[in-house]
Amino acid sequence: MLMYFDFATWRRMIRLAARETHARTRRKLLVRLLLVVPLVASFHAICFFLDGLLFPGLRKVEVRTPVFIVGHARSGTTLLHRLMSEDEARFSVFLYYELFFPSLLQKKVIRFLAACDRRLGGPIERRVRVWEERTFGPMRHIHKMGLTIPEEDDFLLTYSCASGYWIVVLPYMGELDFYHVDEMPPAKRRRLMRFYADCVRRQLYLNGPEKIHLSKNPVFSGRVASLIDTFPDARIVVCVRDPSETIPSLLKLMQTGWSRRRWDAARMAKSLRVLADQSFHTYHYPLDVLRDRPSTPHAIVDYRDLVTAPATTVRAVYERLGFPTSPQLERALAAQQARERSHESSHTYSLEEFGLRRDEIRSALADLYEQFGWETLP
Repeated sequence: MLMYFDFATWRRMIRLAARETHARTRRKLLVRLLLVVPLVASFHAICFFLDGLLFPGLRKVEVRTPVFIVGHARSGTTLLHRLMSEDEARFSVFLYYELFFPSLLQKKVIRFLAACDRRLGGPIERRVRVWEERTFGPMRHIHKMGLTIPEEDDFLLTYSCASGYWIVVLPYMGELDFYHVDEMPPAKRRRLMRFYADCVRRQLYLNGPEKIHLSKNPVFSGRVASLIDTFPDARIVVCVRDPSETIPSLLKLMQTGWSRRRWDAARMAKSLRVLADQSFHTYHYPLDVLRDRPSTPHAIVDYRDLVTAPATTVRAVYERLGFPTSPQLERALAAQQARERSHESSHTYSLEEFGLRRDEIRSALADLYEQFGWETLP
């Protein structure tokens, strides 16, 4: 039970940071990469190793029929994940804060300290909530985040230098690649996926070994084959939405994050172009893999159905995956149905803002436009 660390990517990030012309930015990046990352990764590695000694029952935990929700960002993956995660008796998920503490020992210590804080009236919790609002508040109108909200498993790999989180921080698209895992050398891919599977087993040990792991990760669209190879009884859910809506929405999200860190416009523009091109792969690849592996239980969810008829749509997903619904889930679906009746999106994003044209997207994804009946060009 060893922690995974991508030394090659770590060294590449150090080289990129050393080339930065802005002295303050270069200094901050190098301190983070040369000091913070090795220290935190070493701490995680020690705790990860200790898990096997302190929790011998961990070896008996099996990951059975895990569910992976993939698809392009902004296609409904978060909504579907959070609806299904309400089925708490069936599913186990990672909360945001847990993703940065991959060891079972770390999670248990944090839960113990949180329980102690509650007995004292919650003084630490109040301070954490203030920090949480300051950190996540400016982005919540685009993507709701919080320390105790279910989030993407990919963050587990942050201090392994193998997470798409680093692209959120560093706009080096084209020079760093955390997406095309299925194209990695086989040995490296197996090590990465074995570590991920060990993290999932720890979460099941914590939440209940009888539960089913539930995950949503748009970046996992590039590793669907690896997921099926690692978890042969996996269930895959692919969310789809008109790419003329999702692609500019994702680009806006990334641009907002990078702008807050004051990256220069040219660097951001280059990375946004690479990300737009990667989006076409994100749409095709999961469907291609599932077409080649028809025995893998899967469901395809149209965003329009999810937001207009969430209850019917989620029930259909459960049926496709072979799960019965539960009273807990039905209550969550009823509440979501009521919310959607009064919901109107307040966000509009322009393709032209990012140098894209609708006909370019339509041409690259023509087969999917036809398959899903997305809006055609005038």
